[in-house]
Amino acid sequence: MSPKGGAFAMPVNVVILAAGQGRRMHSDLPKVLHPIAGKAMLAHVLDTARGLGAGRICVVYGHGGERVREAAAAADIAWAKQEPQLGTGHAVLQALPCLDSRAPTLVLYGDVPLIRVATLGRLLERSAEGSALALLTVELADPRGYGRIVRVGGRVACIVEEKDASEEQRAIREINTGILVAPAGALERWLPKLSNANAQSEYYLTDIVALAAAEGLPVHSAHPDAAWEVQGINSKSQLAELERVQQRNIAEALLEHGVTLADPARIDVRGELSCGRDVAIDVGCVFEGRVDLRDGASVGPHCLLKDVTVAAGARIHAFCHLEGATVGAKSVIGPYARLRPGAALAEDVHIGNFVEVKNSTIAAHSKANHLAYVGDADIGSRVNVGAGTITCNYDGANKHRTIVEDDVFIGSDTQLVAPVTVGRGATLGAGTTLTRDAPPEQLTISRPKQLTVPGWKRPVKHKKG
Repeated sequence: MSPKGGAFAMPVNVVILAAGQGRRMHSDLPKVLHPIAGKAMLAHVLDTARGLGAGRICVVYGHGGERVREAAAAADIAWAKQEPQLGTGHAVLQALPCLDSRAPTLVLYGDVPLIRVATLGRLLERSAEGSALALLTVELADPRGYGRIVRVGGRVACIVEEKDASEEQRAIREINTGILVAPAGALERWLPKLSNANAQSEYYLTDIVALAAAEGLPVHSAHPDAAWEVQGINSKSQLAELERVQQRNIAEALLEHGVTLADPARIDVRGELSCGRDVAIDVGCVFEGRVDLRDGASVGPHCLLKDVTVAAGARIHAFCHLEGATVGAKSVIGPYARLRPGAALAEDVHIGNFVEVKNSTIAAHSKANHLAYVGDADIGSRVNVGAGTITCNYDGANKHRTIVEDDVFIGSDTQLVAPVTVGRGATLGAGTTLTRDAPPEQLTISRPKQLTVPGWKRPVKHKKG
């Protein structure tokens, strides 16, 4: 397998341990379902397993039970329940019936979400096509809490958990990440032999190292490029720490791609963000779902974009909220604008401050620059939607559409009571409440006659007492 990733030369079993309760998370949500960059930790690990070209994937679950299965359900996943939870060795034992005994087995963890395909590729290579045991280890400045790698003559002899380690062993800085590759057939021999005679009364997967050494089976090791790849999550503090690591990774990738970020430390991508050339993103922006920013698009500070396509040269000004929308080329949105699902804007459309668009199409060169609501409407080209204009699309039970044809001018403070059509080139006077179709090329207006009442006096507040 290439160190850069890709499918292994032969099918690989992948066992993902995801049965832990996560008490320190202080949450009803199963630990492995807490999100990193908008995606559950377990989903990250599953994607990595698929990136390796795994032949079989088995998830060992326990706490959270059906919630975990429902959240990660997929045709390529087998499930093994661990109940009660008696340690990592016991967990892998539950997965054995799901595995191909002829293939090497890679053990991953549902709460170690940032492990990379390239790192696992090196580990698989070190396993010599799955014929040897290979461990992923890392050196830490502070190894407290981790099992130590004990070497004899430079070779891995065993792994000692911290609670069982001597003072000399606790001084070792090389630690076990828990991630390993072992021949599946060997696991079938070793796992039933494990003992729980230790400080935690658990069956440690790490004890297979000593069993392998006793059989004369080679034990190799590989190392990640960065310690954060193998960092597990057991608390909200650790979750927040890895969230920032992942966001920095995403920011670095965007910068390498040529995206201009005003501050790489102040961007949150919680889904898939693709960017063309000369894209600029200001501070405090959040991207969720799938967002596509085409060439020359710019996003101002403190915007949220979810499942949005922004065409070339469009500008999103500050404090805008866009969801399920399409923004046409060279359009200008905001500041303080909201595009809701179904908003489809063509080229050179202007949506200004405090304007909301929902389930509507707006054709090229039209504008709604101030304080308007456009819902369930089809707006033609070169239309001016005046300040304070709203489409009255809901009758209390059903939604109705408003049709505004090309070259219409809608005066300020107009209500369009759907279903209604405004003909091509029509003008609606300010303050109009339109309840019937407006004919093309004509002025339509509905206002009460202006009156002045002679001698009228404004009420005066009476003094108390």
